[in-house]
Amino acid sequence: MTVQKVNLKPLFDYVLIKPLEAEEKTPSGILLPDSAKEKPQTGLIMAVGTGAVTDDGKTLPIVVKVGQKVMYKKWGGNEVKVNGEEWLLVEQKDILAIVE
Repeated sequence: MTVQKVNLKPLFDYVLIKPLEAEEKTPSGILLPDSAKEKPQTGLIMAVGTGAVTDDGKTLPIVVKVGQKVMYKKWGGNEVKVNGEEWLLVEQKDILAIVE
């Protein structure tokens, strides 16, 4: 999957994620209907903010980068439409892992 350029720059510690498609079948090969597919929890980072600002004015850096595949909390973030697609704007703390 390629990272496309977007004209959206998240603020502070927010990260823009393009969710990856839900699995079409189970590990044993059973095809899943759309109604049985779970909401995806992995996605591709499309844009990142500059970092959270603490009460004393220090900036906490963003540790993820554009182009990384990540796993995020199932019910976190805000859905936003980008180029007609549903993407997520999540806080960095809602990202659980980098998928390698």
